[in-house]
Amino acid sequence: MKWTDINDLAIELAEAHPELDPLKINFVDLMNWVMALPEFDDDPKRCGERILEGIQQAWIDEVA
Repeated sequence: MKWTDINDLAIELAEAHPELDPLKINFVDLMNWVMALPEFDDDPKRCGERILEGIQQAWIDEVA
């Protein structure tokens, strides 16, 4: 997965961290959790605030 696979990343994060409320996460943690996903394979330098916002929103939508 790449940074642009926002919906897939959100699904994986929801499954990997069911105890977390995506409304209460910070972007540093979010970035680290994405990079720790087994299927994630992208350059950390390609990530920015806009991408993290998209992932967070998709995660919120996934668990809502």
